[in-house]
This record gives sequence, structure tokens and C-alpha cells, in this order.
Amino acid sequence: MKAKFKITGLDCANCGVELERKIQKIEEIESVNINYIMQKMEIEYNCENKEEIINKIKKVIKKEEPDVKIEEI
Repeated sequence: MKAKFKITGLDCANCGVELERKIQKIEEIESVNINYIMQKMEIEYNCENKEEIINKIKKVIKKEEPDVKIEEI
């Protein structure tokens, strides 16, 4: 399954790369792509509970980049 998000508060491309690495470590995530310029994130995941995945992603983001917010589009 796929989902797309708008990202706000991301300060630099390197921060985006680091977030990708951390989010990729979530067991249910198959792939993640953060586009710093477009301020978008796309994920592929293998879980039926989308809210569970989103909550895990938000937890990682809050720990790594507390000013970053995501909103599903």
C-alpha cells in the first residue's frame, strides 16, 4: 500500500535523508522517499492498519525533527 504526505518544517535536505533512514527502520515500511524541495513524502508499507503506520512515523519524526509536521494528501 502507498501513502503520500505533505511535510512542513523540514529545514534541510540532509535532515530529510536522515528522516528517511530512520523511517525505513520501521518494520512495516517497505520504502520511503522524502522530497525536500517539494516538501512531500511517499511511503510504501505492508500493514492493514494505516493509522498505526502513521503514528509510528510521527513518533520517529517527533524524536528526530520535533518541528516537522506531516499531513496526508
